[in-house]
Amino acid sequence: MEGASSGPDELASLAGKWLRLSSAVPARHTAAVVADRFDRMTWRDTYEQSAALRELARELAARHDHATDLLTDVFLAAYKAGPRLREPAEMDPSRLVDHQVVTALVESRGFTELRRETAGDPYAAAMAVLAQATALRGLLERTREARERAGRAGQGQQDAEEAASAVAEALRQAAEEAGEAGTVPAPSADAVRQAVETAEAAEAAARQAAQDAARALGATAPAVRAGARNAAAQAAEAVRQESALLRAWGVGPGELERMPFDQRARLAERLRTGRLAQWAELIGRFRQMARGERARKVENATGELVGVTLGDDLSRVIPSELAGLGVPELRAVFAVRYAAGELMLYDSQGEQATGRGAVIACVDTSHSMYEAGPGGITREAWAKGCALALLDQAREAGRDFVGILFSAPGRIQVFRFPAGRSAGTDRVLDFAETFLGGGTSYQTPLSAAGELLEEEFDDTARGRGDIVMITDDDCGVTEEWMRGWNDAKRRLGFRVFGLVVGAPRVGEAGSVLEALCDNLRSVEDLTDVHAAADLFRVI
Repeated sequence: MEGASSGPDELASLAGKWLRLSSAVPARHTAAVVADRFDRMTWRDTYEQSAALRELARELAARHDHATDLLTDVFLAAYKAGPRLREPAEMDPSRLVDHQVVTALVESRGFTELRRETAGDPYAAAMAVLAQATALRGLLERTREARERAGRAGQGQQDAEEAASAVAEALRQAAEEAGEAGTVPAPSADAVRQAVETAEAAEAAARQAAQDAARALGATAPAVRAGARNAAAQAAEAVRQESALLRAWGVGPGELERMPFDQRARLAERLRTGRLAQWAELIGRFRQMARGERARKVENATGELVGVTLGDDLSRVIPSELAGLGVPELRAVFAVRYAAGELMLYDSQGEQATGRGAVIACVDTSHSMYEAGPGGITREAWAKGCALALLDQAREAGRDFVGILFSAPGRIQVFRFPAGRSAGTDRVLDFAETFLGGGTSYQTPLSAAGELLEEEFDDTARGRGDIVMITDDDCGVTEEWMRGWNDAKRRLGFRVFGLVVGAPRVGEAGSVLEALCDNLRSVEDLTDVHAAADLFRVI
């Protein structure tokens, strides 16, 4: 009763309830993904390095509360190999929508595929967040009401917790003022009753707000799941494309791990927007084909493999013959066949195995190389793809590689890639993206190639280099130049391979190119990277 003192039993009853409430407030988390301090450090470092992430966070935060917390969760879900989510009851109510979104992402099939590319890779995880930006914007808009209700539930919970603490404080104050018989002065008792009424009202409001938030969350669940599936699929495709792009250009995982974030971002942007970006898949197929042909090579064999023959050359014995040596009963048979020259051997013809001289790719960049063939692939794209595969070939064999881009007389640009040194992705891209334009001259690039091989021979005594001439045009050469060219070939022992791209007449019998080359072929289907496959078995 107001104005009257209260006895100890009444206060004890109140204290039992409200002291339990005030002391039982659990810790509420704002992050849905469980992370240790190293994970959080990775996020902070990545966020500081990525201007795009910071800009996205600023944009979303201007319209939605706690948007950066959501971006953090999405990043960590992509970065951690097996992300673990907190239980909803552990979350601050204001972040329950974030928990719902991240749960839907993690449970989607697309996100499982995404993590194959992003787990343990901060850059790829950041890219996954950025790739989902549009979808996340849509999800935040569609869940705006649910987020607002969840925010009110969070505020209601906080108000109820503070009111419970106020009751506890009023009870402690009353206990201090209690008389010897346990009676509490009327003002203190009234303060306790008032605090209790306020706390009960706050508790009821919090309970109602939580129910409203739960209904809103339930209503948005289908849209969140659909949006999360789309977001995960978009991110997986974007990350997969960039990974394929990097692989196509020969950028390996080890190189990426050592590359600073901003440098990797600039490289990826350059690859996406460069002149040959749309032909990354073609370039990747070229390099893959060349790797396959290297694997098929028979060491110390000569030329192109054309079948099986009989003989006693142990360097060319086929595997099934060698397998007989593993069976004691067949060893005598092997010896007899060897003595009789009747072992089954790989048969080959054509070019002899090369020496250790440089591999030089002379690539025509005259205006006609812009022309597209089947599949919309330009002659330039096919030629550059082949040249990059030759670069890989040379590096695998420990040989120098030189790319000579040429067009009209006197117009060339030379890119040197010495063996034993990093090619440098930027330098490789400069080579691939440079286009001179103009007409076509054979003498200018071939003279430069001959001088480089002469220089290599004088410096290292290495001869027998290989020149690959890739062009779509014909032109004349002078008799004097031709005599000097033939003298250089005899002296240095180099070979010349010709690839005519999209213009068969250029390589017809009696053409200048045929006279210049030891081996000449024409490529009409520019979608076919295997047209030059045997080239990679003999270079």
